Amino acid sequence: MPRLIVINFDGKRRELDIPVGKSVMLGIRENGYDLEGTCEGSLACATCHVHVDEAWFTKLESRTEDEIDMLDFAEDPSATSRLSCQIVMSDDLDGLIVNIPPTP
Repeated sequence: MPRLIVINFDGKRRELDIPVGKSVMLGIRENGYDLEGTCEGSLACATCHVHVDEAWFTKLESRTEDEIDMLDFAEDPSATSRLSCQIVMSDDLDGLIVNIPPTP
């Protein structure tokens, strides 16, 4: 099972085992993090926004135009911003690092 490394806005780091095929958003939420995900992964909001570690960003599938449009509504966006509902765990993503930004 691939491992996801999550760094919360307060700097706390946890390693989570996330099944292949599950979105990063669901994996994070099912492990007790308060990541909103209002639209439940339907790509209709930006409340599951994360910052992907720079070393991993280029290893992910490219953002779609719809995801890029939704990221315009994200709080504290960065060059490596992604919607965690759009990242699906695979064995190739073992060790993926994401940062959860603070919410207002």
